[in-house]
Amino acid sequence: MVTIVVATTSDPASINPAYALLAMPGWLPVPAPSLLQQGIKSFANKNVRFLQHDKGIVEEDDLDRRWEEATGEAVDEVIFFSKHTAVSNRPALTVHPIGDVPPQGGRPGWAAPPDPRIGPWLRLLKKLAQSHNLVPEFEITLEGTHHGPITIKPTMFLEIGSTDEYWKRQDAAKVIALLVWEGLGLGGGAAVGKWGREDERNKVLLGIGGGHYAPRHMDIVMKEGVWVGHLLSGYSLPMEDPSQSKENGNTDGIGGTWRQSIKVAIEATKSAFPGGDVLAHLDHKSFKGWQKNAITAYLGELSIKIGKPNDFI
Repeated sequence: MVTIVVATTSDPASINPAYALLAMPGWLPVPAPSLLQQGIKSFANKNVRFLQHDKGIVEEDDLDRRWEEATGEAVDEVIFFSKHTAVSNRPALTVHPIGDVPPQGGRPGWAAPPDPRIGPWLRLLKKLAQSHNLVPEFEITLEGTHHGPITIKPTMFLEIGSTDEYWKRQDAAKVIALLVWEGLGLGGGAAVGKWGREDERNKVLLGIGGGHYAPRHMDIVMKEGVWVGHLLSGYSLPMEDPSQSKENGNTDGIGGTWRQSIKVAIEATKSAFPGGDVLAHLDHKSFKGWQKNAITAYLGELSIKIGKPNDFI
């Protein structure tokens, strides 16, 4: 089983961490399989395969499947380096699962399995950022599930934000590179965040509601030993508001794609955490009463329990 790490030369926040990672010991260039297409460079280090291309980071779909077909190597997970943009322009280092926003890559009603390392690596990222004096200048945060490219293996994005000045910061690039180096155990230490091997806890947080940066979910995920799957921000749960649905408690008449988003996120999270107990964590303050009631009822139909913060710790 191999891990694929992907970067693009078109983005300084992607290629600079890649250069920093490739400068560490053990990397060897390997011929890129012809099935991947021209313009992709590849390198190997132990069970890690690094791919570099020159397109937008969300434009190369199915790299995991294409690598397996071209090499015969089974892919365990995919990790992307990318820039992060935000209206606030605040410097940030972010981690997030992917899916469901077609204008930015992906397809409607789709979500990749979330990489189980997301929670453990978020905590490791904060430690590394602190040790390299990036905190408090840089915010260390989760993001809600968004954009592609399409993958079928557990996937996460590691991003540097939020303006050109910070995308080019070499100290931020080094921290992202160290996160991968240490997190995958390339330096000889134990890998971080491999599901089923580090912790007896089997509760997995599925975040529902809240803003893009999921602060109430993140308060829990930052605690040691917590696993996290998909994070569905409020904007990814469009719900129409028919008055009869609020009156009679029936969710059938509440239109929108919210059910599809929740169902796909649950299925993808379960596939990434075999044997795990997926619990929903609701950002209650982000919903109106009728919305919360509808979501709670639908989760019940899917046999998903709602967890309180202490249930995950």
